[in-house]
Amino acid sequence: MLETRQMIPLLLAAAFISGCSSLPATGPDAGQAPLIVAHRGGAADFPENTLLAIDNALRNRADMLWLTVQLSRDGVPVLYRPADLSANTPVSGAVSEKTLAQLQTLNAGWNFKQTAADSQVTFPYRSQAVTIPSLQQALAAIPDAMPVILDMKALPAAPQAKAVAQLLEQLHAWNRVLIYSTDASYQQAFAQYPQARLFESRDNTRDRLASVALAHSCTVPPAPASWVAFEYRRPVQLVETFTLGEARSKVDARLWTPAAVECFQSRGKVRMLAIGVNTAEDYQAAACLKMDAALVDSPRAMGEMKQRLERPLRCD
Repeated sequence: MLETRQMIPLLLAAAFISGCSSLPATGPDAGQAPLIVAHRGGAADFPENTLLAIDNALRNRADMLWLTVQLSRDGVPVLYRPADLSANTPVSGAVSEKTLAQLQTLNAGWNFKQTAADSQVTFPYRSQAVTIPSLQQALAAIPDAMPVILDMKALPAAPQAKAVAQLLEQLHAWNRVLIYSTDASYQQAFAQYPQARLFESRDNTRDRLASVALAHSCTVPPAPASWVAFEYRRPVQLVETFTLGEARSKVDARLWTPAAVECFQSRGKVRMLAIGVNTAEDYQAAACLKMDAALVDSPRAMGEMKQRLERPLRCD
């Protein structure tokens, strides 16, 4: 019997292997150009989650911003993604171990590297430091009309949800943001704030996608006007357990399919975001699937791809 932890990779792998990810021809103009969502402000272009990245995502005409939030030791929401500060800065430790003042002395671009055409690697921001911004500083730098997705990373969820909610209330900014997290505890933590607009639980989205792919069953479609998000491509490892051991297979799984889209839209319009769309091929596939938005690492490159998208759109 497969263990519970092995079931999801199996579902994902089988969805891809079954061939359900092929895109049928549905006419010469089957889709639309998905909105460009700058992942962490554009992590491939500039140091992630910094005001520099945000400014340049705006300059490169991103349609939405996706920013990652954690809580400082003194309870201030700040923009930072990894579990340890050493991923982006010269020091180690958790964000929650340092005050806002201490965090803002660190260089958030320390490990950002660029590779030239001759394969020469440089670290351009070691000589021009960029700081870790607070969420308040970020929202002040973003035009009110620009939608912002806040990805909640730190646990426990309750104190961070409270701090973010208080800030959004203070700034009258609830209508500017959507809340996302891979951890379902944030669904509960924000439930007490009726103004909060949340993505559907990732668990629910994943389970529904797997059900469509494997059981050809559409289980409890999302409520109309919901936002949902899942990776367009998801590298997974299939683990099959035998009496005498295990067998492992790596699979490039794709669960966003025409059947899945039909399921998600069956009760009314649902906003769908494809995570990790970073090639022209994947962007066109997302357009053919009629995805509303694509989460990209380089708004500069993907914005150009969006402009070059052939019209009428050919989906075959």
